[in-house]
Parts: sequence; C-alpha cells; structure tokens
Amino acid sequence: MREANATSVLGNFKDTRFSDAGVNARFFKRNDRYYVNTEGEDGKPADFLIRYTFGHRPLQQYLVAFPGGRLQALTIAWDSRAASVGGQRWFSLYPGQRFAPGDPLHWTGRYQNWNAMCADCHSSNLQKGYDSESDTFTTTWHEQNVGCQSCHGPAKEHVDWAQKAKPDAPYQKASEIGLKVDFSALGAKGLIEQCAFCHSRRQGLGTGQQPGHSLLDAVLPATLRPDLYHPDGQIQGEVYVYGSFTQSKMHTAGVTCTDCHDPHSLKVKVEGNGLCLQCHSPTPPVRFPSLQAKEYDGPAHHHHAANSPGAQCVNCHMPETTYMVVDPRRDHSLRIPRPDLAQASGSPDACRRCHTDQQPIWAANAIEGWFGQPQRPPHYGQTFHRVRQGQGDALAQLSAVIADLGKPAIVRASAAEQLAELGAPALPTLAKVLKDDSAMVRAYAAAGFTALPPVQRVEHLLPLLDDPQRAVRDEALRALASIPLIAMPEARRDSYKLAQQDYERRLRSNADLPGNRLNLAVWLERSGRQMEALEQYRQALRLDPYFSPARVNLVTLANGMLLHDDAEKALRDGVALDKSPAADRGNLAYMLALLLVERQQPAEAARWLEEAAKAMPDTPRIRYNQGLLLLQLQQRDAAQAALMAGLERAPEDADLLYALIYLHGTAGERAAAASYWQRLQKAAPNDPRVAPLRRQLGLYTP
Repeated sequence: MREANATSVLGNFKDTRFSDAGVNARFFKRNDRYYVNTEGEDGKPADFLIRYTFGHRPLQQYLVAFPGGRLQALTIAWDSRAASVGGQRWFSLYPGQRFAPGDPLHWTGRYQNWNAMCADCHSSNLQKGYDSESDTFTTTWHEQNVGCQSCHGPAKEHVDWAQKAKPDAPYQKASEIGLKVDFSALGAKGLIEQCAFCHSRRQGLGTGQQPGHSLLDAVLPATLRPDLYHPDGQIQGEVYVYGSFTQSKMHTAGVTCTDCHDPHSLKVKVEGNGLCLQCHSPTPPVRFPSLQAKEYDGPAHHHHAANSPGAQCVNCHMPETTYMVVDPRRDHSLRIPRPDLAQASGSPDACRRCHTDQQPIWAANAIEGWFGQPQRPPHYGQTFHRVRQGQGDALAQLSAVIADLGKPAIVRASAAEQLAELGAPALPTLAKVLKDDSAMVRAYAAAGFTALPPVQRVEHLLPLLDDPQRAVRDEALRALASIPLIAMPEARRDSYKLAQQDYERRLRSNADLPGNRLNLAVWLERSGRQMEALEQYRQALRLDPYFSPARVNLVTLANGMLLHDDAEKALRDGVALDKSPAADRGNLAYMLALLLVERQQPAEAARWLEEAAKAMPDTPRIRYNQGLLLLQLQQRDAAQAALMAGLERAPEDADLLYALIYLHGTAGERAAAASYWQRLQKAAPNDPRVAPLRRQLGLYTP
C-alpha cells in the first residue's frame, strides 16, 4: 500500500478508457494527481481521486477515500505482468458482469471496502476503529504496510537495544535484544500460527493483530465449508493457505512456512523440484530422518518426461486455482493425487488439470499401473461428500471422523461443526470433544449445546469459559447467551457478566461486514433483546441485501414475535431480488409460502411452493407440503404430480409415500394406496404410521 504518486502507480493513467459489460471508466491525471471517472454511489459518473495504490504484482488495485473513513477499492485493476503474458492492461475483476450501485459487489459497496476486507492483513498494528452505530471508521496504523512489527511485535525495546549495541556483539536470544516475539521458542505450530493470522480464512475476534500469541486468541479459522473447500479439503474459494496446509502430512511432521519460504520476501528458497528435494531426497534430512530414502525426482516416481509439467512436484501435489482472473494460487495440502476418489468425493483430481481429455478412471488406472493398488483407509472427503449429499447416517459418519485422532484438527473441527447442526443425537459425541486437545475442535463443538436447558448447558460449557484460547471462550459465551444469570454458579456470575460485556463490545467493533453483523444480532437475540436483534438483522441486510442467513433469521424472529407483516415484507423483498442464488431464493419462497398458508392465503402460497420446488428439487419436504396444500385446494391431479415429482428425487421419502397413500386411499383407490404402503414399509419399517395404515387399508386383520 502506497500513496498514489509517480513512483508507486503502475497503471496507465494517460487518459485511458476502459469498458466491459456496461462498466465504464477513464483513467487520467490532473495536476500530477491520479483520477478515475466512473459510476459512483449515486449511479452517476464522477471524478474520483486515487489516494493509494494497493498491491504490486500480478495486480495493482487503487483505493478511493469516501466519507465515514472508508477506503474503497476499484474493481478495475491494472495487470502488472509483462505484455508478453497478457499483462500491461486494465481489466475487470468480474469480467462480463456489472453490479449496480447499492450492490455489495459494486466498487463502492461493502465487499470492496478496504477497512473491512483488507486492512488488518496489509498494515502493521491496524486499529480498525469501527463504530457500529454510525457505520463509520477511524482506522489507524503504525505502518501503512506489513512491517517488522506485524510479526515481531512492538519494537521500541529493540530499537533502544540497537542504539546501544556493539557492532560485533554475538547473536543473542530475542528477549535479550528487545524483541517481543521469539520465533525460536514458538515451535513449528506456533511459528505457523504467526503467519496464519493473515494467511488463513477466518473469523476475527475483534482483537486485531496479536504477535506472539496463539492463533485462536485472535481469530477462529474457517472449517472445510462447502463454499471454501471441496469435500476432500482441496481449495475452492480463496482460503489463503493455512486451512489447506494444516491438512498435510508436512504440517503433522513439523514442517513450517519458513522451510520453503523466505519469511521476509515470501519467495521460495529454491526454484523447481529442488525445493521439495530439501527433504524428499535419497538422503533424508537431519530434521526429518523418518522420511523414506528414495529418488523422487525421476521417472521411476513421477512417470513423466524429465522437465515436463508432469515431472514438477507442485503440479501433482499442489495444483493451482486461479483467483482474481490472473492470480494462480497453489493448494498447500500437498496431497497424494487420488483420481480414484473423484466420483466418491465429488472433488477434482490433479491429473485432469493437464489431461483434460481424460476421465478420472483413466488416471486412477494409470497410477495403479505404476504403483499397484495400495490399501488406504477411507478418506474424509468421501464422508463429507456423502453428508453434503444427504446420503447415509450423518451422525455415525461424522462421529467416526471426530473419533479418529489421526485426522487433522481442521477435518475433525469440520465434522464437529456439522454434528452441532444435528441437535440432541449428536451431544454424546460432542460432549467428549469439549475436552479435545484441539482448540479448534472444542470451539466448533460448543455450538451443539445451545438448545439444552440452562442447567445442563452450564454443566457442559462452564469449563470452556476458562479455556486458554479466546475463540473457545467466545463460542461458549455464544452458546450460553440465553441462560439467566441465576443459572450460573454464584461465584462465577460477576466474571461471566464481564466476559459477556467484553464479548459484545468486540462484536460491535467488528460488525462492519454482514456476517459479523449477523453474529451481533444472534448474540442479542439469544440474550433476550429481540428488538435490538431485529434492527441488527436489518443492518446486516442493508450491508448486503443478498445475505440470506440474516433474512432467514429476521423472518424467524419476527414471526416468533407475531410481527407477521414484518416477516412477510422481508420475504417479499428477498424473493424480489435479482441475481440471488437459486437455493437462497428457493428457501425464501418456501418460507413465504408457509407464512401465507398461516395467513389464510393458500392460492398464492401454492404458487410460491412451486417456485421453491423448482429452485430446490432435492428438498422433498417442499413437494410434500405442496401436495397437501394442492389437495386442500381440491387440485388432486396437480397434487399427485407434485408428490410424484418429489418421489422421483427421493424414492424412499416416508412423508411423500404417506401423502400418496392418503391421496389414493381417500379416493378409494385401494390398490394404488397399497402399493405405496408396501414401499413405505420397506423404506421405513419402524415408522409409526406403517401399522395403522395397514389396518386402514384392510391389508391386516387384527
């Protein structure tokens, strides 16, 4: 990040024009200052002064100052690569797309805001200074860029030492030369966590940078969520290395970021395969003597021509994904290619990055031809894929992942997060991992106890309020929020109340993004402050009207408070949005239909149920509700069609089968009803409806 001037600006500001999909801009200079003329917040073109450059290679973006302390990043960037590889041009970060003013992805919108999206990883000792009431920033920093103090901590004592030190003084410990952070004492895990504050996808805890502290004192890292990772943990969204690297055998073995990268330039220490051969060589390195001594950099291992793309370690073990159009990033999970799992896990395989004309089975057969058919345990990617698809017993599958202590912590935490959504059946498993060695697992397990009665909740979660990691304490506070103070042991009430106040203060200071504002709203709702929570849900939607979780929570809370008009308006506003993801729109349409049924408007409800069913064809409950409503409206043929459409997607769904038995049974169509009863008995033999239906249909004589 630099002041925009002749030494820092790389882009062409010689009255250069750019146009793409209705996004227009002109870049020019006036009195040695840099400007862009483009569409502003009001939808009208205007001249905007470029205050800062942001980034250098392969992209340089430009920041414009707005009222309220905001710095906004243009979504038209300068490609600073050489012209020979396609660079030296202006281009849109969202090619072929145009976002209107008011859209959070418009360059003046929240997702292009430097203060909220970029600043804490790109400046030293950044203090965001966010005011949630006025939605303004008073952001400060000690250094505009990432400097020494970002990693080594406050440096005054070191400077004082340096001014007095003798030039020929021998090397001393960090503490003896005034450095706050002693990397040699942190160990491999601690060193990686210093990098991970920025090089991870995470939820900030409102503390800012914490050099020398453990990672979960400042952030809660994201799990292997569907929007960020493929089921087997390969990168999908932009996740910034840490979450993938912690899945690797290298991380388990104690390899650190600085074994491969220079910590100051971030450049790799050795180019090409030599980087990996620092350890993976015929002579195992002293640090990792357990490595098998073999020749890796040869056809006997990689089975490709020397110096070809297939002979490069990184292309098989660290495949690339490109972000921001021109910025390829490598997957740091350093995994063995498993094309045999492509179908079972729903994840890509590295081989087909080059062999695009082949299928995974071809690559799997080739690898078996080279190395035989090794016996490998089931991969967690298979489990997560089945759970995402609603296949099998989610409780049993996820519990098995958590119980496998050999799995990486991020994998087990991902299973804990999904288990917490299953409610009471998952609690025995989650109760065991509240004492897990991994703070990340403990943190994600806490949410599962939110619905327990106060006494039981306190029993399980009270110990977590003393956890050494702030992220774990915060998650325990979230889960405990709705209990009355009297349910806490008397000796803990004062400290608990102070912890609540501190947590809410940090939530407010960090509520500059829709997801963070949602966290504040959920906290207020659980704390019994419903009107405040409603307002914060509204504020989250003001930041991003497409942010469906806030809209769903707002509607649910408004309905619970009997504010049905507010709930209906929020739903109608949501389904009226264009460009909404199909699943989000479908879910809102489904909620609107159910609300309209309650409000005695069944005909309109039926129309919204049809839209919901089309948007979410794999949700059989929608077709079930639709079929019953159409029967109520005396539209029997349409009801049967809806139920049959659901059954095509979910042929063993007990509710759909029951509805069809009812439809045919009430019409006197005994044979058809009996055939669906037989299917119900086979699909769900323990369903309590099976035996009564058998008697009613005359298939059983008591």
